[in-house]
Amino acid sequence: MSLRRRIEQSEWLLALVAQLVGRYLDLCNRRIHWKTEGLDELEAALKEGPVLLVLWHSRSVMGAIHWPVKDGQLSSLHDTSPIARLTGAIQRRSGLLPIQMSGKRSNRSASRVVLKRVKEGVSIGITGDGPVGPAHELKDPPLEWARATGMPIFCYAYSLDKGRRLDSWDRMLFPRLSGNGAYVYRRFDRIADRKMEADEIETLRADLRKFMQDTTARADELLGLPPGP
Repeated sequence: MSLRRRIEQSEWLLALVAQLVGRYLDLCNRRIHWKTEGLDELEAALKEGPVLLVLWHSRSVMGAIHWPVKDGQLSSLHDTSPIARLTGAIQRRSGLLPIQMSGKRSNRSASRVVLKRVKEGVSIGITGDGPVGPAHELKDPPLEWARATGMPIFCYAYSLDKGRRLDSWDRMLFPRLSGNGAYVYRRFDRIADRKMEADEIETLRADLRKFMQDTTARADELLGLPPGP
């Protein structure tokens, strides 16, 4: 059996890899010179209650580390794939509260947990195009959770001038141990509700997708870089 298959099938190996990757990301975070934008607005919003955090999969790997845990807890939603379970383990290591969702069975139980945590003041984080793409195409779950909870929506993105693009469907941006970085939080100016009609939902999808693209481009702009995936 290959090492990859062993990692995929073993929870303790998965946890070990999560520890190693998490330590590497922590070290990168300390050594990279970061610019930030919008963090104050996010922290102010968290004083009023939880938010829905939406981000692209390609810019998600540093999200757990950048989240201001001192201002409010975050539960991220992930699927049952090996890479998603690894991501969940890394998030737990960062002090977050990931929730595993499945695309192959009813998620009623997990959904009840999500809604219970929202009532307790816990924010929810979700990738807009995960877990398998297409890249930068906004799927239904972020819109559904926005409508179900009515929470303010924030978008997050980071950029790196010396990052490495992984050979993956989304060309995930992965950090190196030096260089400059920027991360951005921006508040979406619309609140979704349960009573939206189908055409209103599609307008919301288009507007939120553009806002996420603009947020990503802004993170790149802070480093003088052209917009990237």
